[in-house]
Amino acid sequence: MTALRELLAIDGFAWPWMLLAAALPWLLSLLPPLRAGDGEAALRVPWRRRLRDVAEGGSGRPQARGFPWLRWLAWCLLCVAAARPQQLGPPVAPPQAGRELMLAVDLSASMGEEDMELGGRIVDRLTAAKAVLADFLDRRAGDRVGLIVFGDRAYALTPLTLDRQSVRQQLDGTVVGLAGRATALGDAIALATKRLQQRDANAPARDRVLILLTDGVNTAGLLEPERAAQIARDAGVRIHAIAFGGAGAAVSVFGFQLPLGGGDEVDEAGLAKIAELTGGRFFRARAVDELAGIYAEIDRLEPVQRAGQVVRPRIERYPLPLGLALGLGGLVLLARRRAA
Repeated sequence: MTALRELLAIDGFAWPWMLLAAALPWLLSLLPPLRAGDGEAALRVPWRRRLRDVAEGGSGRPQARGFPWLRWLAWCLLCVAAARPQQLGPPVAPPQAGRELMLAVDLSASMGEEDMELGGRIVDRLTAAKAVLADFLDRRAGDRVGLIVFGDRAYALTPLTLDRQSVRQQLDGTVVGLAGRATALGDAIALATKRLQQRDANAPARDRVLILLTDGVNTAGLLEPERAAQIARDAGVRIHAIAFGGAGAAVSVFGFQLPLGGGDEVDEAGLAKIAELTGGRFFRARAVDELAGIYAEIDRLEPVQRAGQVVRPRIERYPLPLGLALGLGGLVLLARRRAA
């Protein structure tokens, strides 16, 4: 019954003109028989006398009643199958098309400074950055996202992927000092540019964006940040640079937080120049809410394209009438043999 309801609920035919073939048996029955010039049948076969007897209602094998209707019904079902009945499936939204987005996160020793407030408690800079980045990743559906961390050297933890959950897991597993205690800023930019250039030839072209988060100055690596930014610009990579960090660690004295220093050593001018060279933006964040606002601003600057128009795929329903036609044909042949 379910299959029958599916057949009756079709939304149209791909080749509706094939339904006209259902009238062919009736049209052929109206044609006069072909005769040769001498009055004999056009086709000579050994059993022509028996065929003539059957045609004239004389002796011969008995005809089974109702078989012409079964044959005609089987033929009609074949025509319906040939017309390709189709049914509209459930609505499907095409995938979102976003950007190729590389995240570069500083893991130098200064990222361990506990000068950030998150959820009513004081945490280090890396912990605060992880919380904000996790929320940012949740909003980047459709982007291919990769993750680079850097310290003494730069390392790629995840390649560009649509699996944002794996990027989050790799980010959660990072710790301060994992890549060394210095800051190889230029090498991080160069490595991110290289990974962003390694695009699948079959994938559509996308905007290439690097979001660089650091709390220090370039103190290690082989490449100067400005030179790396020029290479990124030539490769079509846009860099949004974020200088992150507060006043440094503090101690509580009679209820007052006294900074211990070390929190303002950020190369703001250098990061601003890197962003300007590549057509990106420079941001300064001294607190978690400021960092969250910056990533919200980046969302606005680099919007994910909305999903295209919802479509309903066409589902082919010809197997049902085709199977019924073959089944009726088999019944007709079986009944003719028994009648014989």
